[in-house]
Amino acid sequence: MQLPRVEAAAPGSTLAAVLRAGMPKYTQAQRLPIHHWKVLRAIMACRTSALGGHHYQCRHCGQEHFVPHSCRNRHCPTCQGANGFDWLDKQAELLLPIPYFHLVFTLPHALNPLIQQNRAQLYDLLFDTVSATLLEFGRNHLHAQIGVTAVLHTWSQTLLDHYHLHCIVTGGGLRLNAPGWQGTSCHWLFPVRALSKVFRGKFRAGLHQLYTGGKLEFHGQLQALAPARQFGTLLRQACGKSWVVYAKRPFAGPDAVLAYLSRYTHRVGITNHRLLALDPAAQTVAFAYKDYADDSRKKTITLALSEFIRRFRLHILPARFVKIRHYGLLANRHRHARIAQARAALPSQSRKTKPTAKVIPPVATTLPLCPHCRQPGLILLRVTHAIKHYPPRYADSS
Repeated sequence: MQLPRVEAAAPGSTLAAVLRAGMPKYTQAQRLPIHHWKVLRAIMACRTSALGGHHYQCRHCGQEHFVPHSCRNRHCPTCQGANGFDWLDKQAELLLPIPYFHLVFTLPHALNPLIQQNRAQLYDLLFDTVSATLLEFGRNHLHAQIGVTAVLHTWSQTLLDHYHLHCIVTGGGLRLNAPGWQGTSCHWLFPVRALSKVFRGKFRAGLHQLYTGGKLEFHGQLQALAPARQFGTLLRQACGKSWVVYAKRPFAGPDAVLAYLSRYTHRVGITNHRLLALDPAAQTVAFAYKDYADDSRKKTITLALSEFIRRFRLHILPARFVKIRHYGLLANRHRHARIAQARAALPSQSRKTKPTAKVIPPVATTLPLCPHCRQPGLILLRVTHAIKHYPPRYADSS
């Protein structure tokens, strides 16, 4: 199978460069789903001639300059900032002058093999059980409808599978049985041990329901878990210990929430700045990571390109899967009406407070200065389009 020969936009250690160096050999031994092919090929072609671009000429020195198009794929670390800009700008309108809390719900690693073969179903179950747990605590403890924004992350610092949900939760909500706003302390929301027990119970019940409904797949080495007895053993192993629900330090107001959203909501498994060294001849790549088990010390890991690509593929989301979801007060249906109601219910002094943080837009793809003479005045000559039918479907992709 041949990969497109493209002209790279710029040198440096990027995910695209790593994939271009490793994919020819990797595809000789692996059969990739079509969806994975589309993602990987889009990233490899990002900001290269394969996707077309804008051709400029400088009116001062006469030199021509080519600005290639970006792939805008949500798995591309070069594009993820641009993809999230419009989304983040809209979120600023929904922030309230109240405390916000940051909770992280993590699935046990015993379920990792099952999740790998049933991503869409178990990702949905994770969202459903976490949101149901938080909304239930809001009803029982506050007698109010709280707001939740949940973001799925699937990776560890070394690109292994680590499935967890980051949740931004409003410090209070609209009262259920009376008009007005029910607030909370700035330092405490819900007991995490109780959250952990309810979350574990709901997820286990949902997982058992998926199994009895025949909606789970068991392939390869996982076939041994298909019988009811073996599946029950897996559930007991996964649920035998407490599940991790981590309450991070509360956000210091709406500005901090927006800053967090701008950094984490559209993050991918690895960013370009963590890539340290690529050796195409030796087929290795080195990247930086934080070792949280060793006091968050920064370390370096070197992987064979085939292993790096395998780990990266663990975090390709199912097609059309929504990784950022809103619940309760922030649910998409009638959200703006509820936010207006909440603003009206808050004390008058709080209503005057608005978030001041601004989301910094990504760097424009068109350069204001000529890269040759550094003078302004680039003239657009023409626009070239992407290779037709890019990326193509392959007969040997499954």
